[in-house]
Amino acid sequence: MTSDARKPERSSHSSLERGRGLLLGGAVGDALGAPVEFLRRTEILDRFGPEGITQFSPAYGRLGAITDDTQMTLFTLEGLIRAAVRQHHRGICHPPNLIDGAYRRWFATQSENPSKAKDFDGWLIGVPELWSRRAPGVTCVSALADTSRSVGQAARNDSKGAGGIMRVGPIGLYVNRPFELACEAAALTHGHVTGIVAAGWFADWISEVAQGQPFVVAAEAAWSRCLGRAPELDRALAGALALIPGGPAPELPRTLGEGWIAEEAAAIALWCVATEPDPMTAVRLAVNIDGDSDTTGSLVGQVLGAAYGTSWIPDSFLADLELAAVMEVLAKDAEGVFKQRVSLENPEALRRYPPG
Repeated sequence: MTSDARKPERSSHSSLERGRGLLLGGAVGDALGAPVEFLRRTEILDRFGPEGITQFSPAYGRLGAITDDTQMTLFTLEGLIRAAVRQHHRGICHPPNLIDGAYRRWFATQSENPSKAKDFDGWLIGVPELWSRRAPGVTCVSALADTSRSVGQAARNDSKGAGGIMRVGPIGLYVNRPFELACEAAALTHGHVTGIVAAGWFADWISEVAQGQPFVVAAEAAWSRCLGRAPELDRALAGALALIPGGPAPELPRTLGEGWIAEEAAAIALWCVATEPDPMTAVRLAVNIDGDSDTTGSLVGQVLGAAYGTSWIPDSFLADLELAAVMEVLAKDAEGVFKQRVSLENPEALRRYPPG
């Protein structure tokens, strides 16, 4: 167990702390993996030593830089909040439309200038640091650039890349029975059934974990509700579960893949979380791989955050993490809207999260 392990307890965490944990934990995994996303494991070890990357290293010109994974996760949560505000004030809402609107605002940050923020409503798009291109997924960009696609309409492609699963964690934390909505959110950019169902499974896993279920029990419960819908995901999850009894390992089994596609990212996250008892070691396992290190790190961090809050994250990571203060605000706003409900009557909520 690493020296910065916190041995976190699960029973004492409030819904606010779990929300903070999901956002900050996912961002920590994302930022740890960002500098090595396109490196092979052998290259990572050559550059950072026999344990691989274990601390933040510069990426995109700074320490603790997040990527498109965290950017889109934040916009997912913004879309959820705006959907709740719209439902409360208008009495009608189709949440995928509001989430799609949030993704379209994210897309603007990837292709425009920050001065264009005034052309959009809401507060999140006005955060200058979000107007930064962080190797966004080609599928996400091309789907959102398709001007012939109506708001809320599924993407017209056959991609099962990890860009769908990486961003739906907040749905698992704040939506009852989140599977269907997470599938719809992923389908806005990724059209392959495996990518869609994997996103639904991940959100459902988050939901089970947040309710206190052990990681494997939670994963199996989520899987039982989508078994047979995507055979590729079934095989990937079965492969991960078969390897878990072996206990902690120094590196990811190569049979789980590289995480560029949704079912591999799901399997890697499950194996890392369920195999390694120390949370930060689990995140480090997830990023020191041949593959999509920022995405697998983000998924692992989101699950751990839903379980443990932020107690497992070293202070040094939080101090250097880009946009940590923005994530704190989003978590508090989500708590107010989804748990306390009082924020829905606050005029400030309408300004920050206009119902559209």
